[in-house]
Amino acid sequence: MFLLHDWIASHAACSPDRTALVEGDRTLSFGDLERRSALGSAVLSAAGLAPGDRAVILTRNSIDTVVAFWATLRAGGVIVPVGADDRPERIQTIANDCGARTTIAPDKLAAAIDGTRAGTRAPSVERIDQDLAAIIYTSGTSGEPKGVMLAHRNLANTSAAIAQYLGQRTDDVTCCVLPLTFSYGLFQVFVAAMVGSSVVLESSFAYPFDVLRRIQQLRATMLPGVPTLFGRLLGMLPLDGIDLGSLRIMTNAAAALPPSHVQRLAEAFPKVAFFAMYGQTECTRATYLDPALAASFADSVGRPIPNCEAWLVDEQHRRLPNGSEGELVIRGANVMRGYWGRPEQTAAKLIEGPLPNERVLLTGDRFRTDASGLLYFISRNDDIFKCRGEKVAPAAIEHVLYQMPEIAEVAVIGVEDASDGMAIKAVIVPVEGQQLSEQRIRKHCRAHLDPTFMPKFIEMRSTLPKTDSGKLRRRALVEETVR
Repeated sequence: MFLLHDWIASHAACSPDRTALVEGDRTLSFGDLERRSALGSAVLSAAGLAPGDRAVILTRNSIDTVVAFWATLRAGGVIVPVGADDRPERIQTIANDCGARTTIAPDKLAAAIDGTRAGTRAPSVERIDQDLAAIIYTSGTSGEPKGVMLAHRNLANTSAAIAQYLGQRTDDVTCCVLPLTFSYGLFQVFVAAMVGSSVVLESSFAYPFDVLRRIQQLRATMLPGVPTLFGRLLGMLPLDGIDLGSLRIMTNAAAALPPSHVQRLAEAFPKVAFFAMYGQTECTRATYLDPALAASFADSVGRPIPNCEAWLVDEQHRRLPNGSEGELVIRGANVMRGYWGRPEQTAAKLIEGPLPNERVLLTGDRFRTDASGLLYFISRNDDIFKCRGEKVAPAAIEHVLYQMPEIAEVAVIGVEDASDGMAIKAVIVPVEGQQLSEQRIRKHCRAHLDPTFMPKFIEMRSTLPKTDSGKLRRRALVEETVR
C-alpha cells in the first residue's frame, strides 16, 4: 500500500464491520468509513479540488473530521489541518500561506455526503507516494508557524515504524484526547488505519474523570498523552471506582516527561508498557525508549525508531561519538520534504547527508548520549542561557523540581538581573488543593541542585502558557516576565 487512503479500502474489503472510529454514541465501521470517504472524494472533486490542491480542514476530534481527511486524500488533495476554533485571522493566514484551494468544514461535507447518491464515483486520481499528503503547521514555540510538507511516503513509513515498536494490534482501542491538528494526534488516526484498529475520539482531557470512564467503558488499550495529561492523571490517584485495567500501552511525546513522573506511572500502572518518545513536526517521530528500560533509564528517550538513524553533531556539523553532547540529527523516511514556501528556512533545517543529494534534519535540540548510544534530551538550543558564566539547560532543573509531588507543572527560564546578568527563575503550578511554600521549594533545590543552578526567583501561577499541541510557550513566559 503506497498511498494512505488505500489502507481504508483494504480493511473495508477484509473486515468491513470492524469498528474504525468512535465519537460519543456514534461509531463508524471500516466499511462505512470507506463508503463515506469515497462519496466525500466525489463531492470534493465535483467542487473543483484537483490533485495537489491544498485543502484547509477545520479540525475537531470528530468522525466527520477524519472522514474529511480521507476524502481529501482520496481526491488527490493535500490536507492542512487547522483548529476549527482557531482565530479566523490565523486560519486565513495559513490558507494564504499554503495557497489553499478550499477550506473544508467537516460537518458541511458530511451533510453533502448524506445528500449524495450511493454509488457516485469520483474521478480516478493518479498519485504516487512521493506526492504531498499533508502540510502540518508547527505550533510556533519559537517564532511564526511554518508549514511542514509531508508526502504519503513520509507518513506511511512513520506509521509502520510506530506500529512496529508499539506492537499495535487490530484489537487495540486508542483513546485519543490529543488534537488532530498536530502530528502526534493525527498519527493516532493514521497508525490505527494502517493496522486496522479502533480510535476513540475525545475532545480533550479537560474533564479527566469523563475520559477515564470512557476508557473503562470501551476497554481502551492505548492512551497517548503529554506531560500535562500524565501530571493530571498522577494528581488524581488513587482512582477510586474507575478500572483502567484494559490499558496496556501509554505513550508520551510533544515534550519530555520528567523521570519522576515515569517512575510514579510505573508504580501506579505496573501492567502498562510506557513508551517515552521524542519527535517534532519536521520528523513526526524519531526515537522511543523500550519500556523494559524505563525503570533504569527514566530520563532517556531511547534509540531511533525503525528505519531511522540519529546522531549528534558539533557546531560544525561534525558527527560525535557515543558519550558526547551535541545537536541531534535525524535521517530517514520520516524527515519532512521541507517548509512550504520557505526555501531559506528549509536549507537551514535540512543539511547535507551521507549520500549525494541526500538531506537530513538538523533538529535544533541538544542531546547527550551514553556509552551504549541511548539518547537523553537536554534542551532546545534556543532555551539554553548563561548564568554567572555557566550554561543552564532548563529541563535539568525542571526534572529536579518535578520530584516534588506537590508540583503539577514547572518552567525554568532566564531573566535579566542586575548582579548576575541572567538569573534563573522557576515558574511553578502547584497541584490543585496542595499547599506549597517557596521555603519548601528552596529546601528541595538546596538538597538536589548545585548552588550554581539554584533558582534565584520563584513564582507561583495557576497555569503556564502552552501551544494547542501542549508544548510550553517558553518564549511567551520570558516576554511576560520582561514586561
